[in-house]
Amino acid sequence: MTLSINPIACDGYGMCAELLPELIELDEWGFPIIKTKEIPASLIEHARRAERLCPTLAIIINKK
Repeated sequence: MTLSINPIACDGYGMCAELLPELIELDEWGFPIIKTKEIPASLIEHARRAERLCPTLAIIINKK
C-alpha cells in the first residue's frame, strides 16, 4: 500500500502529521510532505485512521 495526498483538497490543518508522524511531516506553511510513500505493515491501521480523520479527505491510501 502507498500513501498520497491530494494537494488541491488539502487545507494544511496538519492533523495527518500528528496522526502519522512516521510517514508525514509538515512544510514551513503547514502542508504535508510524505517522507516515504510505501506504508509499512505495522503502520497500515494508523494510516487508515489518518485517512478517515482528515478534515478535507485529502489523504489517499492506494492499494497495489
